[in-house]
Amino acid sequence: MKISKRIGALSLALLLTLTALAGCGKKNPEGSGSSGASSSAGDSSQLQEMDLTKVTDPYLTVSGLAGDAVVAKVGGEDITAAELLYWLSRTTDSYLDQFGGLSVNIPWDTDVGEGVTIASRMIDSALNTAATYRAFSIIAGREGLSPDPAIPESANQEFAGMVEQLGSEEVVTHILWDQLLNQDLLISLNQASDLYAKLQDRYFGVDSDSYPTDAEVMAWLDEGGYFRVKHILLMTMDQDTQESLDEETIAQKKATADDLLAQLRAAEDPISLFDTLMQENSEDGGLAANPNGYIFNAQDSLVGGFREATLALDVGDISDVVETDYGYHIMLRLPIDPADYRDEVITDGMQAKADQWLEELGVEKTADFDKLDPADIWEKLTALRTAIRQEVDAVQSREDASNGGQS
Repeated sequence: MKISKRIGALSLALLLTLTALAGCGKKNPEGSGSSGASSSAGDSSQLQEMDLTKVTDPYLTVSGLAGDAVVAKVGGEDITAAELLYWLSRTTDSYLDQFGGLSVNIPWDTDVGEGVTIASRMIDSALNTAATYRAFSIIAGREGLSPDPAIPESANQEFAGMVEQLGSEEVVTHILWDQLLNQDLLISLNQASDLYAKLQDRYFGVDSDSYPTDAEVMAWLDEGGYFRVKHILLMTMDQDTQESLDEETIAQKKATADDLLAQLRAAEDPISLFDTLMQENSEDGGLAANPNGYIFNAQDSLVGGFREATLALDVGDISDVVETDYGYHIMLRLPIDPADYRDEVITDGMQAKADQWLEELGVEKTADFDKLDPADIWEKLTALRTAIRQEVDAVQSREDASNGGQS
């Protein structure tokens, strides 16, 4: 997960965490919050029920380690079980998001290469993120930067507002537990997020020596194989069956494509005409959602021949008729505005900085780190989340009944 995604999520972490369970999907508590919360390490119907009245430390409950247990050090500073377990839950939820919220049995012991299992990859990724956040604080301190002093007050006000809404500080605390958060950790994470923003401004801000120029952004785009294109597509494949159309229809499509190309070649303003012909003739199902064209990079999987034909064009050029497995295309290569990608270049620069800081500071695991079992943690976290969502659902039901009685 890139730093920018982690940082962006953390800036709204308090609001999202507190409102996800209390407000959204209140009639379906298992569907609220992150998609992974209702997914299980095994069959959730067989999970042991959890009594929230007996839980005082959610980290101890799910992992066997107290939240303040030290599981690693970075630059000599402690990384606690609470920090690591929060990021492990986020990493696992992110893994499950790719399945669209479906209940999935995570194959924890599956080898993903070089003897590394999914379980070890997830917990190592969580440790890397926790260490990165700690590094922000360390490096910011060296640079004389400090977090916004308003962060704790803002977080506490948000918490107090939810307590007022739900009528119970205990329930709101449990809602934080759903994401393996507590008030202190949430404040700490948002302070690290704020320090990241300040470090980014210092190293890559508009007034810095490293603010990416247009030429540098374009070089980054070229290196990543980015290109922007519009195309007119005449399908020679049935979109439902994925089978080729009959020969006569294909011949008609080719004739139409040749005619469209001839019109473009004869036009005084072929670029404007291209848009008109594209809207009138293209059978690309994604056209309505992408009227200004597509932007692809080297990582995108494209039908054979499409990438090569587009990259052979100069910006502003229109291709000949190009045949692929989908049909006949006429491409128009378009310019990319570097301003649209400057933030990504900056993010990559900050990622490189973060990697450099971690290497410099060094990350050391403690004996407690080796006691953590991601599969067992996830199973117990799923049981904890289920209990919390049942509690919140009961609170909401009582509120609905009270409101109904007053109407």
